[in-house]
Formats: sequence, structure tokens, C-alpha cells
Amino acid sequence: MRKVNIIEHISLDGVIQAPGGPKEDEDGGYKHGGWAVPHFDPVLGEAIDAVQGTGFDLLLGRRTYDIFAGYWPKIQNSPMADQLNAARKYVATHRPESLEWGPVEDLGADIVESLRRIRSKDGPDLIVWGSSTLTPVLLEHGLADSVLLLVFPVLLGKGKRFFSDDVAPRELALVSTKAASSGVLINAYQPVGSLRTGSFDDPPA
Repeated sequence: MRKVNIIEHISLDGVIQAPGGPKEDEDGGYKHGGWAVPHFDPVLGEAIDAVQGTGFDLLLGRRTYDIFAGYWPKIQNSPMADQLNAARKYVATHRPESLEWGPVEDLGADIVESLRRIRSKDGPDLIVWGSSTLTPVLLEHGLADSVLLLVFPVLLGKGKRFFSDDVAPRELALVSTKAASSGVLINAYQPVGSLRTGSFDDPPA
């Protein structure tokens, strides 16, 4: 069974949009692109490498796919670019005919069934970057195996959020946490099931 591992750059107020550069989502009207860059630390790169491993495929929403496709094929002499360009991309899209950055495969109309099929096959783990419309689907249907949140010490106010109103209530277990010298928290989580509730008046278990 292949694993699905989510990696997100996220602000303290939950925004994941356009962390990597000022032009990353400017055509979408976003004004704060590149907010993660001033806080980047080699420790973050090590954490990302540990999750991605030496070989992986990508699972992406269409917007993130388009942003990556416009950037990574142009980057030379970069191990990260080489890995992303070589990875098979599985994309949630209504316009599969316009997918040009390959190798690539669209997820079709039934995204959940396609993901279950892909996970059941032999192959490298699947890495999810960004893709704010896809991640709620993964969490809701139990298709995410791990979540790595790189929490940056910034407040962005507006922008696409990782934990949107579309995310079904559930619990995640904190597997590990580490603070980079730049102030970024590296938190690794594992989804563990449905949300539990209780009362402070209840006796301790």
C-alpha cells in the first residue's frame, strides 16, 4: 500500500497560499506571495527530504499543478527540481486535456475511487503540496497517512487555508515536533480517527 504524505508551509493563522515567491499566485490576485522565504532554514529542507525520500510521486490539485508546472521545469542544477520533474503527477482537474507537465495522469471524475486505486498499487509514496481543495478530501476519506506542517511565525489574514470549512472534524496525533532557528515549527502528525468530545466536568480517564 502506497502512503499519502501531505507537506504544507502554513502561517500561524492557517494560510498555505503562495509561500514560495512573490509571483507564485499573483495572477490570482494574491499579494503576499513568498512569505515563507525569509524564514527558510536548512532544517526545514532536511525535514522535507525525510518525508519525500529519494523517490516519490505527486498528488496535486489543479492550481498547485499549474504553479509547479510554470516553475520547476525551468530550474536547473537542483536535486529538488529533478525529483519533482521526474515524479509522476496525479492531478485533480476538470481539464485533463491541458495537462502538459509530465509524466502526468488525471484523477478523473471520482477522485476518491481513483486515489484508492492508486494507493493500492505498488510504487513510491505520494506527496501532496498545497492543493487546498484536495487535502480536505484526503482527510475526510482517510486517505492521508501523514501531515507535515511547517508553521511559520507570520499572520497573513487572507488566503487559502489548509484547515478550511470543508475539513471534516477529526483528530491527528502529534508524532514529532522541532523548532528551527528561524522560528518555524516543524510538526509531524498522523491522522488517527474521528473527533472525540467531552466535558471538563467528566472525571479523568
